[in-house]
Amino acid sequence: MERPYVISLAGLDPSGGAGLLADIKTFEAHQTYGLGVCTALTVQTDSKFLSVDWLSADRIIAQAAPLLEQYKPAYCKIGIVSGVPVLLEVVRALHRLRPGIRIILDPVLKASAGFDFHTGAAAWQEVLPYLYLLTPNYDEALALGNNPAQDGHEAAAQLSRHCAVLLKGGHHPGRKGWDVLYTKETEYLLRPGGRQAYAKHGSGCVLSAAITAQLALGHSLPNACINGKAYTEKFLSSHPSLLGFHS
Repeated sequence: MERPYVISLAGLDPSGGAGLLADIKTFEAHQTYGLGVCTALTVQTDSKFLSVDWLSADRIIAQAAPLLEQYKPAYCKIGIVSGVPVLLEVVRALHRLRPGIRIILDPVLKASAGFDFHTGAAAWQEVLPYLYLLTPNYDEALALGNNPAQDGHEAAAQLSRHCAVLLKGGHHPGRKGWDVLYTKETEYLLRPGGRQAYAKHGSGCVLSAAITAQLALGHSLPNACINGKAYTEKFLSSHPSLLGFHS
């Protein structure tokens, strides 16, 4: 195929605004072929999160294994899973099944409708070395940094000792919409593009999926983040409702 394969491990959101369905829409809009593995079955709309049934690590890995073997995607995006022990088991299996795979993790700790997925950050330190890129918002970076004295930027810089970190600015208390990419070597400031933006269910999923697709298309990490941010801003401006359009 002329299109590169990319794979998403994420929850099934029946509204299609977030999770696995949003990732596949984003992959396809970037002219990549999206493969999907379900990590959770949710009951939700764009504004209500009612319940979730989690899939075990074994069931997640069983779905991913034949896809990795046949299609050999170089990049993988991961969204919600039931907890850090499951996540750790899954990322280890991904590297075993597809050596060299680069994992982009959107660390969803809370749904936009207010549902908490995880508490505690210490166990995340084992996960980070298996990642290529982590995409937390300001609050998630603080939670993962596990140091109350830090601000979000200090936490992201500390996390970047293990993997690259894109600190999203959507929840930033002072500079909303300004993202920062932290790598071991340097920092890149990503300014907002100036489009009219509306709040969107699943915007974090779309950004991390867009970056994953950009990487699969051969772009460098900084350029993939710049292009992924531009795509997400286009998505945010596509409609006033909580559900956006992909194009």
